Amino acid sequence: MSQRLTLTPELQLKHKPYQPFGAAIGYLYDQYGEVLLEGPAGTGKSRVNLEKVHLICEKYPNTRVLIVRKTRVSCTESVLVTFEEKVLPEGSYLTDGAQRENRRSYQYRNGSSIVVGGMDKASRFMSTEFDLIYIPEATEFTEAEWESLASRINRPGQVSAIPYNQILADCNPDAPTHWLNQRCISGKTHRHVSRHEDNPGLFNHATGEWTQAGRAYMETLERLSGVRYARLRQGIWAAADGLIYETFDTAVHVIDAFPIPPQWRRIRSIDFGYTNPFVCQWWAISPDDIWYLYREIYHTQRLVEDHAKDILRLSQGERFEATYADHDAEDRATLERYGIRTIAANKAVSSGIQQVQSMLNVQANGKARLYVMRGALQTRDRALTEAKKPACTEEEFPGYTWEQQKDGRPNKEVPVKLDDHGMDTMRYAVYTPVASPRRRGLLG
Repeated sequence: MSQRLTLTPELQLKHKPYQPFGAAIGYLYDQYGEVLLEGPAGTGKSRVNLEKVHLICEKYPNTRVLIVRKTRVSCTESVLVTFEEKVLPEGSYLTDGAQRENRRSYQYRNGSSIVVGGMDKASRFMSTEFDLIYIPEATEFTEAEWESLASRINRPGQVSAIPYNQILADCNPDAPTHWLNQRCISGKTHRHVSRHEDNPGLFNHATGEWTQAGRAYMETLERLSGVRYARLRQGIWAAADGLIYETFDTAVHVIDAFPIPPQWRRIRSIDFGYTNPFVCQWWAISPDDIWYLYREIYHTQRLVEDHAKDILRLSQGERFEATYADHDAEDRATLERYGIRTIAANKAVSSGIQQVQSMLNVQANGKARLYVMRGALQTRDRALTEAKKPACTEEEFPGYTWEQQKDGRPNKEVPVKLDDHGMDTMRYAVYTPVASPRRRGLLG
């Protein structure tokens, strides 16, 4: 290769200690136009990419880099935390100025810069060109978005000394049919596969043993099941066996948020929980009967009275025609003490699932009747994230499956009762008004 990203003594002093292992080594030196670092959860993929970005910015003056996630908020809460806390030196001048949530760029003294953003606010950077683009959690993107970003990767005649342009990306595996996996199979994108042993925080290469943190982390992953175990523990591009909502597609059903017109009807639905997540969903229904999940609480280890206060705060200025809830009498009474009157939800499983399935189907007009807005989740439950469990309704869809019969075939009457709290809450919302003629009148 024409150039190698070696750390000179001067650059060594500017970096926190870092040594790549396994797939990270080849990935750092790969100069192909599109490169993907994939692997199970916790293999250090984002750290590798951020080390490469930072090193290139310091090595080649006037380099221009874009770091972009699906939403600006998710970029702030994940990749920028890793960049500032694990990659940048203590007290780095790069963190001067705006707070992390308001930061638009990191400006290097040699003229290099890193622009940060989300596709929900793409207008801020899509008119600009870059030498390098880093896409964390790339499976969240559509192929059209990827190719749109690729069009921003050319800076002919600019003063940057970087010898190549490149898209960097990382992800946990998704379904085998996912466009990113297919793009790698076709050769358009170079694939590098990381393993847990590549992460020195989990595995000590000097002793050949797991670290204390590594043992704890692997125990967490071993508790996963089904498709989440295959993807997050084994690193396999796997489809769930007996998937219930086969037509759910993030590229179709997960949309950017927009202001809800005040005349639209709104309802709430609630599934109680403490050890398991408490879920409250806010739904807006358009005049042509299209449902939008626009706000959500999904959290463990909190009392119902605390959730009640949040529901009231988040619902200020809005009128709800109904709030459907699980049947726990004590929890419903607690909500009522705070002025949140609930109606016992119709909990029919099979009929409710059929109703959701029908609403997910894309109609002749090109639209489905059920959508989830990006950014609906109000506060991410760190305990769920650390346990690698779904932390919002959207994240439950890929693992929501039918129970298997003894012959291995799915029993299409009984869902697996695991990580399904958002699925239950959604079913309460869309099926209860359909099932009851009296309640149906509430929604027209």
